[in-house]
Amino acid sequence: MSRFYTNNSVHDYEKPEREYDEEVALLEKEDEVYKLVLWNDDVNTFDYVIEALIEICRHTLEQAEQCTILVHYKGKCTVKTGSLEILKPMHEKLISRSLTSEIV
Repeated sequence: MSRFYTNNSVHDYEKPEREYDEEVALLEKEDEVYKLVLWNDDVNTFDYVIEALIEICRHTLEQAEQCTILVHYKGKCTVKTGSLEILKPMHEKLISRSLTSEIV
């Protein structure tokens, strides 16, 4: 570590903030928010999709209905946000029900 002594004080020319910045960047990366996106299809009924969103994503009836309408008219909808740990099992369950989803 390089130091410069003047008037009984020590000046550090290393950059301690660099280590702090790296730690913050790592924490931010770990806390990244992902989106579970449900895509429209021409196969599944509104009721089927609503039921899946309630059971898998723990939506209320109103949330599930709104997401289903958005998927139908907009082609896709973010149905849940969170960490990969939370979203990956939901994604897999949606796919197992023949629904098209992705994590972004």
